[in-house]
Amino acid sequence: MRERKRTRLEGFDYSTDNLYFITACVQDRICCLGDINNGSMILNKYGEIAHNQFIWLQEQYEYVHVHEFVVMPDHVHAVIEINRNLICNGVGIGRDLSLQEPLKIKSLSELVGAYKTTVSKQIHLVGLDRFSWQKSFHDRIIRNEIEYGRIVKYISENPMNWKSNELKDILSDD
Repeated sequence: MRERKRTRLEGFDYSTDNLYFITACVQDRICCLGDINNGSMILNKYGEIAHNQFIWLQEQYEYVHVHEFVVMPDHVHAVIEINRNLICNGVGIGRDLSLQEPLKIKSLSELVGAYKTTVSKQIHLVGLDRFSWQKSFHDRIIRNEIEYGRIVKYISENPMNWKSNELKDILSDD
């Protein structure tokens, strides 16, 4: 039996406060989320679901902020931040906070899993039964402001560069 390639940085806690760049691909890279027209992504009903679930992810988990994202015909890119400082401290809600369970922070894998699962379920409900994501996803821990800038630029320009760009280009140390 062939061992599956590790996709996460060994020993790193992916639930720590950080910025993460992720890419998730549709199974078999089927272009089912919309089309590129004159350098712009035109979402179809399935792409709208994928788009809206990034907003849902941020609303569902108060410690998550999605900085930038794009839905492409056969994949999605996003910069996802896990930040405990975004959690409401509960002031004024009239509850004894000492009685509350501590909030469990989901790991990046759990968050992307929640995103992919909810997108899949909703797409199935509107009629594309065969939709699925590739297993796992690509991630990169964003190391500094320069890398962050390059990644955000890559995401925002992705539709204009459809089929002509390479992910490795944005991560090179110019």
